[in-house]
Amino acid sequence: MTDALGSIDMPERGRSEDENAESKKPRRGGKRGKKGPFARLALFYRQIIAELRKVVWPTRGQLSTYTTVVIVFVVIVIGLVTVIDLGFNQAVKYVFG
Repeated sequence: MTDALGSIDMPERGRSEDENAESKKPRRGGKRGKKGPFARLALFYRQIIAELRKVVWPTRGQLSTYTTVVIVFVVIVIGLVTVIDLGFNQAVKYVFG
């Protein structure tokens, strides 16, 4: 795959691999490494609140509809499992007496 300047896999033109290695400095702790535990905890909670503001919450009508659908589905599955269980019960009684 290539980009506008040429191959992604090849180093930049005019610079050797040694020069490329020297120009890249290892990253230090940055902002995270300099903060104390309480500051990191506060940042964490601020990020949680920011993400919760992005959530699209359902309306009351949508919530009622979703709840009804889930309850109906659970009742149907309970009925299906009950019928299968009774069938196995009858089969075991027939086989083992």
